[in-house]
Amino acid sequence: MDIFNGRLPLFSATSFLFFSKGGETQQLIHKLKYKGHKEIGLYLGRMFGNQLNGSELFRTADIIIPVPLHPRKEHKRGYNQSLMIGEGMASRMNARVFPDVLYRKIHTSSQTKKSRYERWENVKDTFEIKKGERLERKHVILVDDVITTGATLEACGNKLLEIPHIRLSIASLAYAQG
Repeated sequence: MDIFNGRLPLFSATSFLFFSKGGETQQLIHKLKYKGHKEIGLYLGRMFGNQLNGSELFRTADIIIPVPLHPRKEHKRGYNQSLMIGEGMASRMNARVFPDVLYRKIHTSSQTKKSRYERWENVKDTFEIKKGERLERKHVILVDDVITTGATLEACGNKLLEIPHIRLSIASLAYAQG
């Protein structure tokens, strides 16, 4: 995935679906994120996990890390959609989900109407690690729902890459080409 070239040293990156405004993928993501249909994340995550399990680049993954929501936003939504996707993936892969390693320390505003630079500014110092030693010498897949500019995943990825000897990959349910 070229969006991260020169920005983040990744082992691999992929997306399961293509996101376009008004398309079916947007409708699914909207139901997952805003309408309480967490089963969509689990279902699509299982399908994605099956696909990744057949890939030389992803089948060696040990751990899946969902992009965290701020606790306030997760409480309001009732769940983290990236965690639902990650749990679905893990159920089909030989990997475990660690939802507590990466956390969002700052509540940020929505990114949907921000430019690429504004998105980066909005999230650059937002994430922290706890008990990161559990990821040392592991192949980790960082999971998110949609990649738009990649700012959130870049901020999360840079934080995870502070852990010694980690091999980092990214997997998103959908990719929205800018």
